[in-house]
Amino acid sequence: MRWFEMHWFDRARQMLQSILRSSNLRVPIAISLGAIAGALSRYFLSATMNQWLGTVFPFATFLINLSGALLMGFFTSFAVNRRIISPDVRLIVAVGFLGSYTTFSTYTLDLEKLLAIGNWQLTALYWIGSTLLGLLCLELGLLSSRS
Repeated sequence: MRWFEMHWFDRARQMLQSILRSSNLRVPIAISLGAIAGALSRYFLSATMNQWLGTVFPFATFLINLSGALLMGFFTSFAVNRRIISPDVRLIVAVGFLGSYTTFSTYTLDLEKLLAIGNWQLTALYWIGSTLLGLLCLELGLLSSRS
């Protein structure tokens, strides 16, 4: 029985190494691992903050979105300026973790990119359009589910 367990473990380890070496699977796996951690962090932080602060105002979402934006700014700057972070770690943290923790962090990064190129019209369109059209789409979704 011991031989079977070791044999199974070795085969599983070899399969995992093979999957991680495959460029087709490495990226989605890296993003997924970060996304799991980001989603769970958001869930537990939201639950804790809602207990502490109540739910009259969406403090949890508000603080998670702001902390996600702060982390996205810090991490992307750190990753670009220092160039010591591997592409896989960038995917795990920026796309997986922060993308799942809050899409607001990605939204604000996109806004910063538009500001950096100096296109004020596109920046305003994206900023206002995302907010207003997002709210409109939410309302349309709510209405369509009631009919």
